[in-house]
Parts: sequence; structure tokens; C-alpha cells
Amino acid sequence: MSARVPVSERAAFVELSRFRTAFYGCLTARADAFFELTDALLCADGPVRTPVELSLTAEHRRGYGSLYGALNHGRLDTGALLELLASLPLPRFNGRLVLTVDVSPWLRSDAACAPERLFCHVHGRSKAAAQIIPGWPYSFVAALTPDRTSWTQVLDVVRLGPADDAASVTAGQLRRVAEHLVAAGQWQPGDRDMLIVMDAGYDVMRLAWLLRDLPVEVVGRLRADRNLRLPKPPRVHDPRGGRPPRHGKAFRLADPATWPEPSVITVNDTSRYGKAEAQAWDRLHPRLQQRSAWIDHTSELPVIEGTLIRLNVDHLPRNRDAPPVWLWSSATGASADDVDFIWSSYLRRFDLEHTFRLFKQSLGWARPRMRDPQAADRWTWLIVAAYTHLRLASTLTTDLHKPWEKTTRPGTVLTPTRVRRGFRHLRPDLPCPARVPKPSRPGPGRPPGSKNRHPATRQNVGKTVKRPSTLYERDRARP
Repeated sequence: MSARVPVSERAAFVELSRFRTAFYGCLTARADAFFELTDALLCADGPVRTPVELSLTAEHRRGYGSLYGALNHGRLDTGALLELLASLPLPRFNGRLVLTVDVSPWLRSDAACAPERLFCHVHGRSKAAAQIIPGWPYSFVAALTPDRTSWTQVLDVVRLGPADDAASVTAGQLRRVAEHLVAAGQWQPGDRDMLIVMDAGYDVMRLAWLLRDLPVEVVGRLRADRNLRLPKPPRVHDPRGGRPPRHGKAFRLADPATWPEPSVITVNDTSRYGKAEAQAWDRLHPRLQQRSAWIDHTSELPVIEGTLIRLNVDHLPRNRDAPPVWLWSSATGASADDVDFIWSSYLRRFDLEHTFRLFKQSLGWARPRMRDPQAADRWTWLIVAAYTHLRLASTLTTDLHKPWEKTTRPGTVLTPTRVRRGFRHLRPDLPCPARVPKPSRPGPGRPPGSKNRHPATRQNVGKTVKRPSTLYERDRARP
């Protein structure tokens, strides 16, 4: 431990040092090149424009060939790295873990020879500016912080392939993260369930059913044109007989005439949105049909009940109009405090967008022009490890602001960009398990003037597996 580290910061310094040593142990092949590439990411001046420029930094003692050799042929144990990330101190909302999941694309529209690309939906500044561009979509799971900040803790990342079912992959990813958190002692029996918030692109009801055996509560946003069902009415004797109903009356989100009296109503004053009014209805559920995602369900279709919340605020930031937001939680019997906790936690989901912007604009996540998707996966995990370095060093670096930048108020945590600016001054005091490079000469490569006799194959874009959406299509596909 360095003597220059103040006593009040020793715990954070020890945690960062432990993480660096354990992270080196997760690198199973070309570990030294991987580790120095991560340090170069953290200590480079300004945004990363291309990975090869990182080999010119003083922290990267090897040649540029080792950099690409590690990305193309190296190996890292993602399971051990996930276990390491789950063991770190995580932010909590009054002692409760709040996670989020979202997809960010690595666009590769001009990479005709890159395999396993999908059509990624890219949002524009207006509805008419949205585009569909080929790329690699990556699903991230992160732990959120209760304050308004640009910090999150990314725990896992998975690339969605052409043959994958997005809901099944997301459920498996969330299950893996939750099990690692439980094994690491982040959740103990008797604690409140971990809250997982997500946006409208996910089938929140199906995810709640797939994760029903875990200590998690799933919260997702619903489209305003959805139709749900109220709880089934009490059973009464009918002389005509017949099967009792499984569902109540229809609850149409776009038709206020179908809304009964809410079970919970809360009103709060906020500084960013004005008055926030939340209405909640208990035990609302969808009426499932044996098609699409439920086509292979052999037993009776389940009734997945939860709490429906309608959040209405006066305005968005910069006095923009705010349409109502519909949220569905897999927990039933929510109180007024639970309803306020759910919608306030959902609003913290947008902090992950700042993490994506840092990955792409500062750390250069989508800058490399790689052909192999496995190499892209290794680069993505290095970006996650570098970001974790910054989060653990957020209280150890000083504010090296430029003359035209605002100073950070005392007691305020620095932004990730400013922490990265001061990480180079902290690195000499941290352990560096990477070994000194051995002198060598570069390989001969392809002789000058010779042609490439093994050109790359052009790859198609899109899904490779078409799943039946109706029972008729399923029966016809069977031999």
C-alpha cells in the first residue's frame, strides 16, 4: 500500500488494488497484453479513436501487434469476471439492490464480412429519425445508484446472436446475475427482493414468469395501447353450471372508462417534474394465448398477476410535455411507499444511458473495426473492466479540470470522464501484475506485392431461426 494515500481513502485504495489483482487472474491467455491494454484505456489522453493508438501510451509497454493478438486470440474467464464484479460493494436504495437491463448496439453497417450481425433499431431525435442499421446488439445488466448521477455498476454483458430468442437470453442473463449476487452475499434471506427495472422493449410478464423462483421483483414499462385483465370475480353459484371465469373485466390502458377505482393514489412534489401523481391497481394480469412466446407451453397458461401503476407528472425537464407512463410490477399488494419506490427507481434507469455514452464517446467501445464477433466480446469486457476501475477510483482522484470547465463542488463525486483524467497519477501507486515484455521481432507477414488468396466471406444480416407464432405453424413444422 502506498504511503501517499490518505488514511480516509485506504479502504477504497485496498478495494481497487484487490480488484486489479483479481482481474488479472481472470485473464487466462495473453493476460499481460490484456492488462496493459486496459491500463492504456484508463490513462489515454482524451477519447479513444482507435485501439492501435493505445499502444503509443507509456502504460502500454508492448507493440501494437500484441494488442490485436490479444483481442483476436486471447481468452478471459467471463464467469470468474462476473463473480468478481458481483462481489464488489454495490450501491443500494435504502439497503435494497436495484438492477436494470438494456440493449446498446455496436453498429457495423459497412462490415459486410462480419458474421452474426442483426438489424438494430437506432433512436433518433424524433420519431421520424429512427433507423434500422446492421450491428451487434449487446445486453447490459447494471446496478443503479439512488442519486442523480452518471455512475452505474455494470455486472454482465451478453451479445445477442441471430439464433437467439431475446427474452430467453435476457432471462438467462438476469438469472445468472441474481445467482452470483446471492452467492456473493449481496442478498441475504430476509432482505427485500432485488428490483429489476426495464423499458418498454421487454416482455416483462414473461420475464417475471421465468424468474419467479428467484428473489427478484420485475418492473417494466408498458405501451399505452396494451389491454390487461382485472382479477377474477368471486365465485358464485350458477344453476346452469359451467367453468368459473379465470379473468375479470378488460382494463384498457387507452380507455379511462374501463378503469376501476385505484387501490393506491400518491401525490409528490419533485424538483424536475413538478407534481407527480401515481395511481396503482392491484392484481392486474394479461390474458395469455398459446402463440408466439407461449406456443411451446404444454400445461395450462398461467395467470401472471402484478401491480399496474400510472405515473403522471406536470412536465419533463426544459418544460416539455409529459405523457403518462404505465408501469407493471410483478409484486402484488403494493402499498403507497412501494408505489413511490417503484416509479422513482424506474426513473433512475436512464442513468445507464450516460454509461453507454461514456463507453462509446470516451472509451471508444464501438471504434474498432473488428471482423470476429468473439474479439468484439473480449473488447467489450475490457471496456466494462476499465469502467469498474474508474468507479472504484472515484474517491481517490483529484479534479483536474481545465480552465474553461466548472469546478466540482466539495463533497460531490467526480464524473467518470474527470476520474479517468486523473487515473494516470494514481496508477503508479497501484499494483501492476503484468510482466515486463520480452524483446522480440515482428513476424514477416504477407510478402509485399502478393495477393490475398483467402478473401473473407460476405455474411448475411438478420435472424437465422424463424420461430412459429401460431399452433398451425408449429404443427406444420414438425416432421
